[in-house]
Amino acid sequence: MKIVFFGSSDFAVSSLRMLLDSKHKVLAVVTQPDRKRGRNLKVSATPVNDLASSKNISVYQPENVGEKDFLKRLKSFSADLFVVVAFGQILPGEVLGIPKRYSLNLHASLLPKYRGAAPINRAIINGETKTGLTIIRMNERMDAGDIVLQRKVEIEREDTSESLRDKLSELGAILLLDAVRFIEEDRIDFKKQDEKKVTLAPKMKKEDGAIDWNTAAVEIQNRIRGVIPWPGAYTYLGDKRINIWKATAQDGTANPAEIVEAEKELIVGTKKGFLKVEEIQAEGKRRMGTEEFLRGYQGLNRGDTFGH
Repeated sequence: MKIVFFGSSDFAVSSLRMLLDSKHKVLAVVTQPDRKRGRNLKVSATPVNDLASSKNISVYQPENVGEKDFLKRLKSFSADLFVVVAFGQILPGEVLGIPKRYSLNLHASLLPKYRGAAPINRAIINGETKTGLTIIRMNERMDAGDIVLQRKVEIEREDTSESLRDKLSELGAILLLDAVRFIEEDRIDFKKQDEKKVTLAPKMKKEDGAIDWNTAAVEIQNRIRGVIPWPGAYTYLGDKRINIWKATAQDGTANPAEIVEAEKELIVGTKKGFLKVEEIQAEGKRRMGTEEFLRGYQGLNRGDTFGH
C-alpha cells in the first residue's frame, strides 16, 4: 500500500517507524512546522520530522494542509491511504477524500469515549482502569468516523499519562499495521460509533494541574498522574508554587489542605482521606523525594495549609 503519513508528536513515532519497516511504501510525511519547543523555547523540528529525515523520506510542513497548492501536492502522490497519528491539524474534507482507499486515524481511546486532544490525560484523571486504541476511517467530524479496529488496554495503578502514552504508542503501531493489512485484503467491517456514548477529552490547559484539596485523596492522586509531564499538578504554600509529582491516597480524616505530618513524611488532608506526597518540587528548585525536600525546606510545619 502507498501511504502518506501525517503526524507530529512522540506518540506518532512508533507508528511511522513500523510502517517504514513494513512492506508498505511511505511516500511522504506531513508534519507541523518547526516551532519553539521545550523549556528553553528553542526552535526545533517535530519528533516525526526527525525520524522521517533520518530515513530520507520527503517531509512537508504546511501551516494549513487545506491550502490550494498543498492539495495539489497531496493529489500528486496517488496514495492508497492517508494515515494520521497525533498530527495537530484538522484535515478538511478536500484532504480526506484524496487517497484511493481511505484516510485513517489512530486515536488513543476506545471511541466514542474521549473524543478530542487529550484522551490519555482525561482517562487517568477520571480514574479509568481501562482505555484503549481505535483506528477510524476519518470523516470531517473530530474522531467521529467509522471504527476499523479497536484494542482494550489496562491502565495500571502506577501509570501516568506519560507512561501510558508510551505503552499506547507501541501497541497502536501494531494495531495500525493490522488495519492497513486488513484494508489491503478487503477484510474490513466498518462499525458506526454510538453517538449516545460520546464523551469528550478537551486539550489540556494550565489550570487542569491545579490541585483542589476539597476533593477526595484518590481524585487528587489521579489528577497528579494524569497531568504529567504538562501542566503538572501544583498547589501553593503561601505565595510559593509547589509541584507534586507523585502521591498516594490513604485512609484518614483531616481538614482539606491541612498538613498533618511534615517530618520524614509529608501527609496532607483532603475532603476524603489523606494524600501522602512522595515526589515534590518547590518553585525554582529541582524535583526530589519528600524526605529530601523536608530536610531542605524551611518553614513547613504540621498544621500549615496548602493553597493561597
